Amino acid sequence: MMHQTFSRLRNFCPLIIIVIIITSLALTTATVYGQDRPASKSDLRFDHYRDYTKLVAESKALAAAHPTLLTYIELGKSSEGRAIFALILNNPKTGRDTDKPAMYIDGNIHGNEIQASETVLYTAWYLVENYGKVEPITKLVDRSAFYFLPCINPDGRQNWFDKQNSSHSSRTGYQPTDDDKDGAVDEDGPDDLDGDGSIGMMWRRDPNGTHKRSELDPNDMERVEPAPRADGTIRRGDWSMAGSEGIDNDGDGQVNEDGPGTYDMNRNWPAGWNPEHVQGGAGDWPFSYPETEAVARFIMTKPNIAAGQAYHNAGGMILRGPGVPQRDGAYSGDRGVYESIGRVGEQMLPGYRLMVIHSDLYPVHGGFVNWLAESLAVVSFTNELWTERRIMQNGSDPSSQMRNLWRDSVLFGQTETPLTEVDHPTLGKVLVGGSNKWASRIPPAFMLEEECHRNAAFTIFHAGEMPRVSMGPSLVRKLADGLWEVTIELKNDALIPSRTARAAEMKVGFADRVTLTPAKGVTVVSSGQVGRRYDRTFNPDRETPLLVTLESGVPGRDSVFVRFLASGPEGAQVGVGFTAEKAIAVKGAVTLAPFDPANAGAGAVAK
Repeated sequence: MMHQTFSRLRNFCPLIIIVIIITSLALTTATVYGQDRPASKSDLRFDHYRDYTKLVAESKALAAAHPTLLTYIELGKSSEGRAIFALILNNPKTGRDTDKPAMYIDGNIHGNEIQASETVLYTAWYLVENYGKVEPITKLVDRSAFYFLPCINPDGRQNWFDKQNSSHSSRTGYQPTDDDKDGAVDEDGPDDLDGDGSIGMMWRRDPNGTHKRSELDPNDMERVEPAPRADGTIRRGDWSMAGSEGIDNDGDGQVNEDGPGTYDMNRNWPAGWNPEHVQGGAGDWPFSYPETEAVARFIMTKPNIAAGQAYHNAGGMILRGPGVPQRDGAYSGDRGVYESIGRVGEQMLPGYRLMVIHSDLYPVHGGFVNWLAESLAVVSFTNELWTERRIMQNGSDPSSQMRNLWRDSVLFGQTETPLTEVDHPTLGKVLVGGSNKWASRIPPAFMLEEECHRNAAFTIFHAGEMPRVSMGPSLVRKLADGLWEVTIELKNDALIPSRTARAAEMKVGFADRVTLTPAKGVTVVSSGQVGRRYDRTFNPDRETPLLVTLESGVPGRDSVFVRFLASGPEGAQVGVGFTAEKAIAVKGAVTLAPFDPANAGAGAVAK
């Protein structure tokens, strides 16, 4: 059942209704400001949250509304039998998806990170709805493919909506697990003692307490630092935390220590994987969970994936690997690419920071984007969606006073449950309440669409920097009668190289290739790579003169040069073809004739 907490905000304040309407109109005009635009083919809205069932239905509806561009497929089943699905975006008129550089985008690998799915779906929706209407979007879709996996953890997502949870729970997958090693599984999960549908905090009276109830708001607990009074006694609080809301269901003296699930899909990938005693939630081996296995099988059939984006929450971060310091060398050759893309993201996403996972956050063994970046050599980021720096306009971390103003005067208390006295079977009378599951990690509905749009825009920028290889001017020199030296430029106008430094170092996938096809009467004597266009040093390969292998590909925002020697009559041609796993193939031809700047590079076309 869908939770409508934030959607009800519109019933409280006409001003917020206006904000929602203006924001929606501003974003759905697809940047064609001041102009009417054709009606949308789908009626998706992004001012509310969808449970898993509705997410699937609306993803299918979006694909049905755009059948020439978008395809819905199922990759496998979750532990509880829900479909793990993908949306494939490709314009078949410009080629097969696997013949183009592709952007992989997923979200909701942790079940409580619900805006991640909304952001993935929004990105797909924005691209297909604006194809043919917004020129940059149209060009990007024509030359690229996109693989969208909105929800990696369908069980965790549905549980978060259906069951009592906090903003931090229902993170895991849902296989029965004996977390406390007592021989029973899932026997001591959280309990909703106050019946508000969320798991809050418990407080018990304590003469040596750490907190007291606020005089301004009895639902707030204020920390009390011990201090001596004039009479020699020590000032203390009268309440202390008693843990998260729940009871000791299995009588082992602990509360909520063995709830459902407790395996972490974002610790189950091969890069830097470590077993459970080192990395909790890692599983028995990489890909040991049905969800991660299904996703991995799909990705391994798509060697054209050149860029990756995973959406999580929260904290306002643009994260890159490594997850552990020992693997830092995996990023050294491509660090400039990560920095260039990530710094643009910081400008596009107010309050977000570009960070390294292990040094700026915490160590992660077996993380997903580390597998993409380190094992598959794909330039990849994790965005931690939403930051409380967005709740006030100064962009700084909010004080407790700012948070209270936000909670009480902007959200009208809907993310807070009043402290309620409850009889606890072992603790006696306790106070239960505080932040509910809609607090802290999730943007309110009236800010959801902006959050989706800004992150989608960053991801679209990232996709726009996938390799764009073309032929530059060719230089032909006549060495003697019937003998020609030809230098061909292959240039990449994007930031991401056609073959990353990591791919070249680890021999991931196939190297780029340049093939030469001489016309009748022409013989290619030798060929090879040369440093720059006018370099005279040349180390030809006489064994395979019709094939030049580019192990390092074509660098970002740079060129490579291939030179060959050919014998043949003036005016004859040599066909040139470039192929790469992560770039569109290029075809052209070079005429054996003295260099003419007016005709240099003529005939180079994209396949």
